Amino acid sequence: MSTAGKKRKSSEISETKYYAVRAGKTPGVYTTWEECQNNTFGFKGAAYKSFTNEQEARDFVAGKVNRRALKSTGDKFYGVAVGHHPGVYEDWADASEEIKGVKGPKYKKFATKAEAEEFVRTGGKSSTVLKADAEGPKAKKAKTGVESASSRPVNSSKVKTVVVHTDGSSRGNGRQGAFAGVGVYFGEDDPRNVSERLEGDLQTNQRAELTAVQRALEIVPKGKNIQIVTDSNYTINCCEVWYKGWQKNGWKTSNGGPVLNKDLVVTIRDLIDERDENGAVTSFEWIKGHSGNLGNVAADTLAVAGAFKRR
Repeated sequence: MSTAGKKRKSSEISETKYYAVRAGKTPGVYTTWEECQNNTFGFKGAAYKSFTNEQEARDFVAGKVNRRALKSTGDKFYGVAVGHHPGVYEDWADASEEIKGVKGPKYKKFATKAEAEEFVRTGGKSSTVLKADAEGPKAKKAKTGVESASSRPVNSSKVKTVVVHTDGSSRGNGRQGAFAGVGVYFGEDDPRNVSERLEGDLQTNQRAELTAVQRALEIVPKGKNIQIVTDSNYTINCCEVWYKGWQKNGWKTSNGGPVLNKDLVVTIRDLIDERDENGAVTSFEWIKGHSGNLGNVAADTLAVAGAFKRR
């Protein structure tokens, strides 16, 4: 094997990570962050950490003490509100990977996991964040005039957040004769789950994605916090970013043309505004589609089934 090949192989081995879940839905060692997150998100008292050594990861799960590996465990948490995979990380190395190449990332270090989760849940809106061009956990905080989340106690009596996965599916998207479906997944055999055919003449994937979000907002009571998990960046941008510019421009695009799917975006924003008035928080989380996430897979299955239903 050539020297370059050996270096390449050595580099690949050094980059392998093992995610150890000591306390979670299903404790064990996982090789992807998505699996780790699925087993710890929302689990009270979750304990997990990443390792580059499989045996150290297994020792962590077994509860064996490894002072070198556990030196920093539990004393800092990095909340990534806007990144490749928003979530709470215990290692800066993991958190930094999630913000590389992301335009306008939002992330911050906290002393407790609860504060970090709150930061992620609100999309980073309730806290000062680290400068996007800063390096490492010691980076200076951006002067936004907002009180640091780490200096405020988390309200333990806050309304429980309802997590719901949404998806849309259009068979033959963009072509004549296309037909689409809507999927909303709250949980296995949950009566609130939705699998229905998209209404209207335009049977596009984007309309199906937006309609799924609308249905979720209509189903969850206005006074309850909701986190919508979707694999559609288009949907999140429409609902949280682009609509502001469209409103200022009289619902015209930068090219002066009409905004596509304006009716759905307006309806969704009205529903969110109504929830805001009721003191409920509405947040979005992006997840990579078809990556094995159970909620995303279930929502996609419901959307595909809905597409084949008769109107």
